[in-house]
Amino acid sequence: MKRLEDKIAIITGSARGIGFGIAEKYAKEGAHVIIIDLFAEGVETAVAKLKENGFSAEGFAADVSNSEQIAEIFKEIFNTHKKIDILVNNAGITRDGLLMKMKESDWDMVMNVNLKGTFICTQKVCRYMMKKRVGAIINIASVIGLMGNAGQANYAASKGGIIAFTKSAAKEFASRNIRVNAVAPGFIETEMTKKLPEDVVEGYAKAIPLNKMGSIENIADCCVFLASDESSYITGQTIQVDGGLIM
Repeated sequence: MKRLEDKIAIITGSARGIGFGIAEKYAKEGAHVIIIDLFAEGVETAVAKLKENGFSAEGFAADVSNSEQIAEIFKEIFNTHKKIDILVNNAGITRDGLLMKMKESDWDMVMNVNLKGTFICTQKVCRYMMKKRVGAIINIASVIGLMGNAGQANYAASKGGIIAFTKSAAKEFASRNIRVNAVAPGFIETEMTKKLPEDVVEGYAKAIPLNKMGSIENIADCCVFLASDESSYITGQTIQVDGGLIM
């Protein structure tokens, strides 16, 4: 039996990249996946790709920082499927810049999507999980939220906030059998990193004890574990998928 057989899984920011990788892996494990992303065209493309491969999927275009929009979509999902088993809060952006020159708008935008979006989606989904007294919430943080990074004060603060938020939510929801964990990716090979110069990539790899960058599949595998019954006694944790970068 597949590990996520008949589970209803929402993944935000999943039209491409790590989010889509998680959605695809969940679908392979038997879940009905729900793609949520900002742009309708990207959502349609992602859902079509999953269906072409024989997977069960649907999607919604939404802004995770819009509370009313998310509440309405989650209500529709619950009314249709009668349950929501898994939420992956993956939606996130960067607006990098040195702290002394950073625009307040860049700070606010990163906080709204990364941290507020995680709060809103978790708050709106928990009422449905509580009704069934079961659920798994996985928040995608980052090693930057643990170690900081010059030029990414806003991103680091948002991801560090997600890690603290994860612990608090886990304590609140544990009595209802809802588990909340975080995944902190390290340097991962994505379409964005593929565009970096080879010497830059090699420099990143040298800082990693396993001497290589991670893959989207590495992150997706961890997210499958945290959503499955295999992790039924794990909550409030942040799992670093970073090749040993932070020890």
